[in-house]
Amino acid sequence: METLTTEMRAQAQRRHRGMLMMLAAVGMFALMDAALKLLSAHYPPFQVAALRGLSSLPLVLAWALATVGPAALLRVRWPLHLMRGVLGITMMASFVFALKRLPLSTAYSIFFVAPLLITALSVPILGERVGPRRWTAIAIGLLGVLVVLRPTGEGVFTLAGLAVLLAATGYAVSAITVRVLARTDSNQAMVVWLLALMALGAGALALPQWVPLRMQDAWLIAGIGVAGSIGQYTITEAFRLGEASLIAPLEYTALVWGVALDLALWGVLPDSVTWLGAAIIIASGLYLIRREKVHAEAEHP
Repeated sequence: METLTTEMRAQAQRRHRGMLMMLAAVGMFALMDAALKLLSAHYPPFQVAALRGLSSLPLVLAWALATVGPAALLRVRWPLHLMRGVLGITMMASFVFALKRLPLSTAYSIFFVAPLLITALSVPILGERVGPRRWTAIAIGLLGVLVVLRPTGEGVFTLAGLAVLLAATGYAVSAITVRVLARTDSNQAMVVWLLALMALGAGALALPQWVPLRMQDAWLIAGIGVAGSIGQYTITEAFRLGEASLIAPLEYTALVWGVALDLALWGVLPDSVTWLGAAIIIASGLYLIRREKVHAEAEHP
């Protein structure tokens, strides 16, 4: 009985750490996305995607070599890593294309279909159990997304909106792949190879329209490297530690970052309907966190 209690406590601690990692990842990626949006005004989408991979790769490679060594980076399941590379290129280029045309908060609102896709995939692929209260909270959160987009769906069926939907689909499949790869491959290998394949693949696609880099953009590229490295590590760790169906809805907190960055950098403030949708989405995410806390307390009174 004591052994069982210890195991349950360890599982609860893993879930809580996974949630904290996801919140940190959302913040880092929001800062990175703001820098990507600034770069998208001067460079093509594939070039920005390549710069995202190239700027972070030296940092994560140094970390990986220092912690697990080169052998752990080579003994990997190559087909799944190649698939993640293709997904990463598609996701990043599509999102950069959309960021050039949409405010961060609008892009994030559309992107919030990803948690529903992850939840739907986690049940048949990973065998996770999603209780009715979590399903309800996720459904309410998605209702909030519809409020942001207006009942007519305005914003979804523009070219930029469809690009965000494509990015969200790639994100969902990649998140599920992380959980599968985590059974055999190291966290370091997953991060290094995603960035390396993104840099090489997007760089090759960007070559025909490559634009010379401007010196004044060096600080943005460096910032993308640092924020992207921290964000990539924390999000990979989050999905490794926690259930995908629980971790993914915390992506909703990106809307808070999006609104703040839109206002600070571009002077764009959401209207009252967007604020209403944001409130519904955030309330849904907070309820999910509360349900996890209640569940943990019930297991360990």
